[in-house]
Amino acid sequence: MHRFIAAYLRYSTHVSAYLYYLADPYPSFRAEVDYPIDVRIAGPAPQNRWKTGFRIILAIPALAFVIALAGILYILQYFNFAVALILGRLPKGMRDLGAYCIRYSAQTNAYLLLLTDAYPSLASNISATGELTS
Repeated sequence: MHRFIAAYLRYSTHVSAYLYYLADPYPSFRAEVDYPIDVRIAGPAPQNRWKTGFRIILAIPALAFVIALAGILYILQYFNFAVALILGRLPKGMRDLGAYCIRYSAQTNAYLLLLTDAYPSLASNISATGELTS
């Protein structure tokens, strides 16, 4: 089940990056294929039962921040389209802001879908290649 949910999260991250003009190639249905913006998910590990039981309550601040980031990403989508149309590329700062929004959302989803016990981090974990690490 962990592998299936991890593949779903990776694919949804790929599709989000494509829809918000952060990655160029159309995402493959196979989640194993490398993509310009990707998520690395660790294998299954034992989790604390108390933290897992209260995960929805613990995730409320993270979900509120995800909603705010979704608004930023929605507005950024239109700027990304216009800038990419004019310049033929997306500036690194705009790409990194969009990747940050998608990264935090992916971390929150991984936390809520019981893929990891780690709470979503505000620190930017974006590598030079665009890979998101959680």
